[in-house]
Amino acid sequence: MKVNYNISAIIANGTLKKNDDRLSVSSQRLSSGYKINQAKDDPSGIAIGKKMRAQIRALEQSDQNSNDAVSVVASADGALTEVHSMLQRMNELAVKAGTDTLTDSDRELIDKEVQQLKDEIARIAKDTDFNGQTLLDGTFDRKGYTGNTNVKMISASDSVLPGIYNMSLTAAMVDDKLTITSASLNSTTAVGADSFINNASVKIDGDKVTFSDQDGNEITMFAKEAGSYDLDVDVTDIGPMRVQIGANEGQVLSIRVPEVSLTHLGLHHTDVLTHDHAQTAIGEISGAISYISSVRSRLGAYQNRLEHTNSSLDITQEEMTGAYSRIMDVDMAEEMTEYTNLQVLVQAGTSMVAQANERPQQVLQLLQ
Repeated sequence: MKVNYNISAIIANGTLKKNDDRLSVSSQRLSSGYKINQAKDDPSGIAIGKKMRAQIRALEQSDQNSNDAVSVVASADGALTEVHSMLQRMNELAVKAGTDTLTDSDRELIDKEVQQLKDEIARIAKDTDFNGQTLLDGTFDRKGYTGNTNVKMISASDSVLPGIYNMSLTAAMVDDKLTITSASLNSTTAVGADSFINNASVKIDGDKVTFSDQDGNEITMFAKEAGSYDLDVDVTDIGPMRVQIGANEGQVLSIRVPEVSLTHLGLHHTDVLTHDHAQTAIGEISGAISYISSVRSRLGAYQNRLEHTNSSLDITQEEMTGAYSRIMDVDMAEEMTEYTNLQVLVQAGTSMVAQANERPQQVLQLLQ
């Protein structure tokens, strides 16, 4: 028996300390609900878990982005619903003015309503916005730069590759109206667009001309002044509204909202002041209705796609949250069992340390 070093007490105290530390960890897990509270609890687990948590939060924000984009598209489509209604009314008025049972004085009265409807269409195109951003003025459509103020690119289809397209066109006054008399698409710097250049057909519609091919490539130009022009049109991907619909870089949906100005609709010169003008207006309004229908069709497709995107994001978020929970969350029932067991061990250890500390007292019996 020794009095300088109480080995039994040292052993019992060491065991008590280990169990008490484990009890503290178990208590922390039960109070926080997390299996991993510090990096030392599971170094690889916390690295994986925190990366997944960042992904989950990014998915939550992407879902919100998609919902906001649905609201943008719905706002634009709502405005175009009214434009559609006004075009239908204009078509009715043009048909009404296109009969000789009416006099030119009657047509003047009809034309006043036509011009008011045109002004309202122009106002809607100018004033429809979302979060301070105008939607229908071409801000969110593909951009093309001609370097000439007298000629403008109206649109380029999604399939047209970015690059510089050289074209020639001539515009002149015909029957007091500016008309493109000839046009050709000559060459391009866009890699892979040679087929478009070689197979492009030309469709002239008054002061507009459209170059298109069987593959869906289409560029529409608009002339503002008479003259002969040799143009280098720089078609870019700049313009469409880019919506972050995923948690990672590059997961973006580009939304194009074409311009719906009177120029794009082909109604900037429309009137029904005479029988001939009324007949012409019927065709122009029919073209405008077709244009708005195509724009609304595109917006509807975007909205359907975004709604599917939302559903996909929700599912991905749910699954990743489940995986994150399996890594980070504690099983309360299992941990409570461990906590109860450690409580018993700590109490037993405390009792053993107390008894081990009393053993040196037995040496006094030898000294009596």
